Amino acid sequence: MTALTVTWRSAGRSEAGKVRPRNEDAFLDCPERGLWVVADGMGGHHNGALASRLVVERLAELPESGDLDARLLAARQCLHRLNRQLSQALTVTADRPEPLMGSTVVALLREDDRAVCLWAGDSRCYLWRRGRLYQLSRDHSLLQQLLDGGQLSPAQAAAHPGAHALTRAIGASEQLQLDVLEFRVHPGDALLLCSDGLYGSLSPDALGAALSLPSAALALRCLFDAALDGPARDNLSAVVVRP
Repeated sequence: MTALTVTWRSAGRSEAGKVRPRNEDAFLDCPERGLWVVADGMGGHHNGALASRLVVERLAELPESGDLDARLLAARQCLHRLNRQLSQALTVTADRPEPLMGSTVVALLREDDRAVCLWAGDSRCYLWRRGRLYQLSRDHSLLQQLLDGGQLSPAQAAAHPGAHALTRAIGASEQLQLDVLEFRVHPGDALLLCSDGLYGSLSPDALGAALSLPSAALALRCLFDAALDGPARDNLSAVVVRP
């Protein structure tokens, strides 16, 4: 395995929020391995929590050997195997009231100054660089499809009754499509992986203000303080990573 010459600093946190009785999110914060994950479960209380936990646990079990390309391949194969398992469980339990068992995933892997983000669903990866916030991931949701189609305004698309339905997720269908983005990380950058409960509670300016803080722990505290100061109707999960 190519050595991580410097361990990046990071911090992760997950909260149920103020409304939902159970937290169906999960996260992984492993700076020593160059691996970070956020997963947002779906399918009702037990199923959603189980699905997100399985995403995180399976990725955490991956071998540490190999370069970034080999690790990315292993992560993709891992998620495809889990997708088959969860989609088969959906078929087996289709006569139950809540048969769905799935989860979003957004994962970040790094090797030196190379980084790779892979995702399915609407959990996001953001990059803060030189005073600007960039959304690196692109949501797999009906809302994003409506916006891409250009037939509805952002306000009309957001008001659509099925706007937040996911078009991709682990376990949602027999075939899984993962998006992958590779990029170089620069000194002073900050990265944020988060579930929709967190970014949906905060403006882009608020996200950027938190990520501009000098440490991952401070940024994470600022994000959660701001989110929990609002309604916090959904589960909240985030991992902040700084080179």
